[in-house]
Amino acid sequence: MDHIIRGVLDFRKNVYPEHKDLFGELATGQNPDVLFFTCSDSRIDPNMMTGTHPGDLFICRNAGNIIPPHSNETGGMTASIEFAVAVLNVRHIIVCGHTDCGAVKGALDVQGLKGLPHVQEWLGHCRSAIEIVRERHGIASDQPLDAQFLNEAIEENVLQQVQHLRTHPTVAAKLATGKIQIHGWVYDIKSGNIRCCGQDSYQFQNFDDFYADTIKEIGKA
Repeated sequence: MDHIIRGVLDFRKNVYPEHKDLFGELATGQNPDVLFFTCSDSRIDPNMMTGTHPGDLFICRNAGNIIPPHSNETGGMTASIEFAVAVLNVRHIIVCGHTDCGAVKGALDVQGLKGLPHVQEWLGHCRSAIEIVRERHGIASDQPLDAQFLNEAIEENVLQQVQHLRTHPTVAAKLATGKIQIHGWVYDIKSGNIRCCGQDSYQFQNFDDFYADTIKEIGKA
């Protein structure tokens, strides 16, 4: 805890004064352009990854970067999506998974999570991703999947959460009118690389290829 306390002291003494004008603007409201879903994993820092500042991202985090399909039961993810899309009018939603994801490891072998009933239930939202991997490789449903399938399952989980996101009425309405875009990412912790997919795609591409047109325009600026 000592380093946390030192960090707060440093923030008050050095960081806050340097960005005082920014925090002054943010004190009365926010206007983020991006809703960013990612895992609770301590190794993921959305602002560091994207070079953004306070006020740029509306961030939602949970184990496994899971987005439950829309239902009539109110939950934190559902409420956050509705607020970000309908009130804040974000124009982009990023669903960001990552390598070595503990949640997806758990979903590969749910029976290994005995004694963690809430974790087991939560990871049920990853089931379709795991079943797709099983079907693709002809593995029976009563057999745990080993680590060789982890990266494939991580990507498939992002694809499935993107599809879940589309079931939310506020998102569906904005997609239908072209007012929002959904991006699926998988961040490689070791290399810093990101693989990407779009809202209608099922294949991942390298970051530079997926955003080639935008990168080209940035290069001209």
